[in-house]
Amino acid sequence: MQWTSRQPFVPPALLDRLDRVRLRRAALRYAAHGWDVTPGAYLAGHRFHCGRPGCTITGCHPALDAWAESASGDPIRISAWWRHQAHTVLLPTGSAFDVLEVPATLGSRVPDLGPVAVTGAGRWMFLVSPGQSLRPELEQRLDVILHGLGSWIPAPPNRLPDGQVRWTVTPEQVDWRLPDAERVQDLLAAAAGPVRARPAIPRQLSTARRAA
Repeated sequence: MQWTSRQPFVPPALLDRLDRVRLRRAALRYAAHGWDVTPGAYLAGHRFHCGRPGCTITGCHPALDAWAESASGDPIRISAWWRHQAHTVLLPTGSAFDVLEVPATLGSRVPDLGPVAVTGAGRWMFLVSPGQSLRPELEQRLDVILHGLGSWIPAPPNRLPDGQVRWTVTPEQVDWRLPDAERVQDLLAAAAGPVRARPAIPRQLSTARRAA
């Protein structure tokens, strides 16, 4: 028998269908547990396309103009969104949960109290109870982002140009319970240590503002 490392050819149309099915299932699973979803632009090569005429955004962004108002947990609506296109699955923040997005050097030092997702670029996203503003120590860090009302995150198992978004702690592992935001911020602040002098560079923008 002769072994080969060559991967079997899969027609692009089949790959697209598999992506649509995989992403639709993920969206329906989130919605079934009370997390609204909204479709994002689909990845083609190294840029995202939303289908809106004249849209010049190349990064991950919502596929709908009124994405916040259109976000839904209705399985019929969700199935329709993913019927013809492999949209990214976006989770709006500020209602069911907020998200604390931090660098890996900080996120990896904090105990897992709830669902945690990681991007291919190494950004850790802690899902926490909504409504808590950033404590001063974290507010002064330019690499810490609080996603609340008006923002969103790309959910696993989306593919981004720098790799796949994945769970390090799945919602199922914690029975879909969210940790107290203040408790997680306490742990992040302790792991971060003393705040250094603020560098003269702008804070990273939230996903909502990046897509504006």
